[in-house]
Amino acid sequence: MDLAPLVLSLQIAFVAIVVAAVLGIALAALLTRERLPGRELLDALVTAPIVLPPTVLGYYLLVAIGRRSFIGHAFEHLTGSSIVFTKTGAICAATVGALPIVVKSGRAALEGVDITLVRAARTLGASPLRAFFTVRLPLAARGIIAALMLAFARSLGDFGVTLMVAGDIPGETQTASLAIYDAIQAHRETEALGLVLVLTAVAIGILYTVNRLTARRHAR
Repeated sequence: MDLAPLVLSLQIAFVAIVVAAVLGIALAALLTRERLPGRELLDALVTAPIVLPPTVLGYYLLVAIGRRSFIGHAFEHLTGSSIVFTKTGAICAATVGALPIVVKSGRAALEGVDITLVRAARTLGASPLRAFFTVRLPLAARGIIAALMLAFARSLGDFGVTLMVAGDIPGETQTASLAIYDAIQAHRETEALGLVLVLTAVAIGILYTVNRLTARRHAR
């Protein structure tokens, strides 16, 4: 079994989850503000990729970061390489898939923190930012970690958006999911089965850990 697609998938997922963690936690914290204008509309827009068909999401992403777009043109001007049909494009696709999970679950975790504890920190002189990082974020840590793990699993197994944005280039953008598809098309069932079993084991391991984390949180 060729492990290169699996290694590439792990590399892409790790980078994507770092980006999704930074953006997702920031957006989740923003969405916890009750007085934020258009809060629920923003939440719907950010989490729409969860329910949008991969082809629709891939189309939007191609328009946003393609060579004719401002972002794609600027990136190519700075780096000499386009975003689409490269590893960078695969990372963008994985990030878009992971971000809504981080935002949705992260928001729930942050809103589950007792607000009186945050207010107590504020009365003791902590700034809003300090109260967030020293009180609210640590108390919501289990839920956020669970969200990041689910988002990692989602980005690891992405197929449709990655295929549209990054293509299926062996050694460059061919992730494990794409390699499984190619192996089945080429009647290499043993190779496909090996990758399927590995991804299944990773998914079950992540879900088991998430269940343990959330169970402990509810127990408290």
